[in-house]
Parts: sequence; C-alpha cells; structure tokens
Amino acid sequence: MKKNRESVLSRKIWSRRSSILPEFVDCSVLIYNGKTPVRCRITEGKVGHKFGEFASTRRRRPSRTKKGKGRKGKK
Repeated sequence: MKKNRESVLSRKIWSRRSSILPEFVDCSVLIYNGKTPVRCRITEGKVGHKFGEFASTRRRRPSRTKKGKGRKGKK
C-alpha cells in the first residue's frame, strides 16, 4: 500500500459503508455523497469509522434569524 500512495491520493470512494483502514492515514480521498464527490483528509482519529460519516448528504441552510425583521412591525 505504501508503494501505491499516488493511486490512493486521488481515489474516489463510492461505498459509504466501507470502513477506513490504517493504510489510508495521511491521504485525501473523494467520497461520493450522492451528488458530487467530497474531498476528505484521513487522519488517525478517523480509522475504524465509515467513509459516509465524513461526507454529508444534506444541505446546510442559513438560519432564519439572520434574514432581518420582515413584516413583523409593519401593518
């Protein structure tokens, strides 16, 4: 695995349920989230977890409190 370091660096992971092995430490992989691949840097703390835990499939939405006043004070 050490010899194939270049092939691991640009590897696309389609299986989100696969476990992260110690050979992937200090590599960055592309994890498919259902729409686009998400780049993820593998560290020692992520070993033993699943790839899918680090590629969110949900969109982040801005909070409603930052939108402004709106029509609350007007009649």
